[in-house]
Amino acid sequence: MLSINLDRETENYLTEIISEENITSEELLKKLIYEHWQNLKPRKTLLQRRGEHPRCLLENAPPDLSLRENRKKVVAEYIKERHYQHHQ
Repeated sequence: MLSINLDRETENYLTEIISEENITSEELLKKLIYEHWQNLKPRKTLLQRRGEHPRCLLENAPPDLSLRENRKKVVAEYIKERHYQHHQ
């Protein structure tokens, strides 16, 4: 168990938060510690959250596909090919 001494102002803040949030001081402290801990950890990139690159999409990709202008060309060619296939 943790025991802390708060000054009057901080204790008033705590009382107000507890009444507004309708939670106990223990629950509030757990929540604040968890949120602070999450902020200390480096955030995962979108790619990491999605589970890395889809392998099937990169099998035949040119090595310079990371350049925007190259991706635009590849996407444009793909769209033209699909359009051509659908309108035959």
